[in-house]
Amino acid sequence: MTRLAVVQPALELGAVERNLARIEDLIRDAHREHSPDVVLVPEACSSPNVFAREIKDVPRPVDGQPFRLLTGLARELDCVIGGGFLAVRGHHAYGTYVLAEPSGAVHLHDKDIPTAWEHSYYRGGDDDGVVECETLGATVALMSGWEWERNRTSRRARDGGARVVLGGMCWPSVPGNWGGPAAKLFAKENAGWKEQCRDLPGLVARRVGVPVAHASHVGPVRGETPLGPGIAWATTMLGESQVCDRDGTVLARLSEEDGEGHVAADVELGPPAPLDPIADDFWVQDLSPMSRAAWHWLNFHGNVSYRINHARKRFPWQALPAADLPDEIPAGTEPVAATRR
Repeated sequence: MTRLAVVQPALELGAVERNLARIEDLIRDAHREHSPDVVLVPEACSSPNVFAREIKDVPRPVDGQPFRLLTGLARELDCVIGGGFLAVRGHHAYGTYVLAEPSGAVHLHDKDIPTAWEHSYYRGGDDDGVVECETLGATVALMSGWEWERNRTSRRARDGGARVVLGGMCWPSVPGNWGGPAAKLFAKENAGWKEQCRDLPGLVARRVGVPVAHASHVGPVRGETPLGPGIAWATTMLGESQVCDRDGTVLARLSEEDGEGHVAADVELGPPAPLDPIADDFWVQDLSPMSRAAWHWLNFHGNVSYRINHARKRFPWQALPAADLPDEIPAGTEPVAATRR
């Protein structure tokens, strides 16, 4: 059996150093309490992914402080550690998820499509997220953010022979400060998001046919509204950190109401046994018309914003040397970012 632990943090917008210190405390506490083989924190463990000017200052060099924290803890605690952060790789920023092994082996996966306003701050990657973890003796599929919600990600995991899905999420609520005539519509939309966030890990487990571990953010964050200058977006991260068995049974769970913490469960990493087909639809779940419209419009807006700001060198990280790491770092190798011209 393999013990998987998931950490559910409540982090501050843009406070990278304080957030990483909190992440370290939570990982150490989870390790002491559960003695796990794997500890996962969510994507964006250096700052929640919301639309806010502070996010421009969040990306760090791919071999910088977040990377060193995750890889150092994996070696020190003698277990696999996973977590994501906004990483500068070459000339662009990416939503990078790191899986670090005690041996020093490291696997990096860049989220394939930034979600909505996230396009304003980083680009999508092109690796498949399916890696070989020697510590677990298994093929692992890494999923970050709304990759969990797209059928093609489950298909990559299933077709790649994954025996476990590991990763995390940063799913916000509908703004809680928007009232007026549309208040009932927003409340209904938010209830749908909470239900979908709760059900999603189990749905992925049944489609891929393997256990999953899903770490998520929780707690209030106050950002801004895309295309709405001066309008605050008071959101709450929806939680739902879970460990699920291959049939979708929830073995351990932290809801939004549970708040910050960590849980763990034992799973068997056997051959995949999918119970549900993977549909040809783009989304795993049936998103509302409002969600679909927001997805397309905010993707477009974010893409244009990123291109303009990048061309005009408005991101603080553009002053850094353009360096990168390979997606696969073998055990015993000292990871040093190579400069790109």
